[in-house]
Amino acid sequence: MAKTAPLTDKLVTVFGGSGFLGDYLAQALLERGARLRIASRNPERSHKLKPLANLGQIQFVRCDIANPDQVRAALHGADAVANLVGSFGGDLMKLMGDAAGDTAAAAKEAGVSTLVHISAIGASAESASSYARANAHGEELVRKHFPQATILRPSALFGENDNFVNLFAGLVQMSPLLPVFGPESPLQPAFVDDVAEAIATALSDPEKHGGKTYELGGPEVMTMMEFNQRIAKAQGRKRTFLPVPDTASAIFAALPLTPINRDQWVMLKEGNCASGAYPGFDKLGIEPKPLGLFLDKWMVRYRKHGRFGPPNMRTTG
Repeated sequence: MAKTAPLTDKLVTVFGGSGFLGDYLAQALLERGARLRIASRNPERSHKLKPLANLGQIQFVRCDIANPDQVRAALHGADAVANLVGSFGGDLMKLMGDAAGDTAAAAKEAGVSTLVHISAIGASAESASSYARANAHGEELVRKHFPQATILRPSALFGENDNFVNLFAGLVQMSPLLPVFGPESPLQPAFVDDVAEAIATALSDPEKHGGKTYELGGPEVMTMMEFNQRIAKAQGRKRTFLPVPDTASAIFAALPLTPINRDQWVMLKEGNCASGAYPGFDKLGIEPKPLGLFLDKWMVRYRKHGRFGPPNMRTTG
């Protein structure tokens, strides 16, 4: 008799499931036979996932994680929970701190057996970044209310349709001269599909992974300058990159309507790499994929002649 997969027919509620990471996690959970409930302020953004599910396998509910009644409703009957909610705007301490703790408490009260909470590399109560402090506060409250929760701290996520690599790719495409903030700041980007697999793995085996914290950094470490240079090379474009002094970049980040706010600049300066103090992908049985595996393919659409140009074509356009 075939062995049933751990998540088969289990109901998994995913808070913040309509975002970038949520799309990949949904696919990983549906493939494992889980029943999926996407709980989000904008659940209609996930309706594109319907063709991937069997009849009755996926459900969409409108939920503001800061609303206790909506959270409890989204938890009704759930076997497991993943909290992906994160933001760089608004009341971060409430959204990623207090609300995360309240959700963990509600999950415990509802009899949920497994909780995976998504934080971020660099979470620290001592950080100058309000984002990092909010994540640290959330971790503390989640541990308090649901001690056997698995906490995952991913690095910056990359994927084909992300808002990370593609942001810089668009800038490289448009301008021959580009400033680089924090040029020596280290990055260790993680492939979004690998992080989704890590969440699914933790949900599948809470006895092994419950109560632990993992840092999920990719296999490549690069500086912000190297990151920009690699994008330009993959596009076949010659670009001049100008390192921006910290004083100037701090002033720029403090201005309104700029592509980077002060909090993001502080995080950039602090770096986005695994500390080594916690286990990583390997302890979850995952071999993370490097950005270099995908970059040339993803940058084709940004090349001067797109798919009609020769590969690795060098241009000045």
